[in-house]
Amino acid sequence: MIEPSEIEAMLRAAFPDGRFAVRDLTGTKDHFDAEIVAAEFASLSLLERHRLVYAALGDAMKQRIHALTLKTHTPEEARR
Repeated sequence: MIEPSEIEAMLRAAFPDGRFAVRDLTGTKDHFDAEIVAAEFASLSLLERHRLVYAALGDAMKQRIHALTLKTHTPEEARR
């Protein structure tokens, strides 16, 4: 199990200027929804963006997070 605040801290370390919204979807602290707005996503495909997020979460993706729904945007995309 992992707290949404822990996930957000890991994301903040990888995307220091990003904006994050992390929600526990089931109350079991292993199924989450995350919306991330970060300049690092510019010119990356959806798959590349998700790989960056998975890398930021490291072993938590293998051991503590069972499911993660991602929405990844650049700041420009988020303004639209």
